[in-house]
Amino acid sequence: MNIPENLLYTKTHEWILFDGDTARIGLTDYAQNAMGDIVFADLPSVGDTVEAGGLCGEVESVKAVSEVHAPVGGTITAVNETLADAPEAINSSPYDAWLAEISDIGDKAGLLTPAAYEAFCEEEAQK
Repeated sequence: MNIPENLLYTKTHEWILFDGDTARIGLTDYAQNAMGDIVFADLPSVGDTVEAGGLCGEVESVKAVSEVHAPVGGTITAVNETLADAPEAINSSPYDAWLAEISDIGDKAGLLTPAAYEAFCEEEAQK
């Protein structure tokens, strides 16, 4: 399982990368592996307001449809349009296949460090 040190994580298996006043979000390696082959990504729209922990999209795999939760609150300023034609990029490169960018960032509570996320995933795997 790949857990880059420069990111923060959620217990719903999203990653977040802060860059000044914006943040880029995506699905973790753990999430894409659990989902299997991803065939569709329903992303938020630019201008949407999201709340930390709130729904901000869905990803469909051959196994099921999974919700994507916003790691932080804010306003969607960009979405990764390439995923409309190539959602499988999430499987092949989950940390490059970002889903959306958020600005006007609000609540950052509940984000996990890489070490805390790794421990959380190990607990999940034992269930």
